[in-house]
Amino acid sequence: MFNKSINFKDKFDKITSYWDPKIIGELNGQHVKIAKIKGDFIWHSHEKEDELFYVVKGCLKIEFRDKTEVINQGEIIIVPKGVEHKPVADEEVHIMMFEPIGTLNTGAVVNELTKKDLEVI
Repeated sequence: MFNKSINFKDKFDKITSYWDPKIIGELNGQHVKIAKIKGDFIWHSHEKEDELFYVVKGCLKIEFRDKTEVINQGEIIIVPKGVEHKPVADEEVHIMMFEPIGTLNTGAVVNELTKKDLEVI
């Protein structure tokens, strides 16, 4: 996983489901994760962790309680810790995320969308 190039296309080709993040790297106590997403996720926040979303392909919307931000291909957004948000993808979107190791994708909410043991691809 270290000291070699990572091909996004090859990694995304291995993902067959939505909202199921995979780990592609680790640095400085952070996981580098990728995911394919489509549709609406859930409202959630992360009490102790900021989240960085980088849109590799497509257009992501992040809904906040007071506004919606649109993140286009090649752009990032950083969601500060404690801020409630809901990712939305009208079409399939490929994202990369930087999060501290152990960060749950659903924050404090635990339900059928929560992924605890992420696969390394």
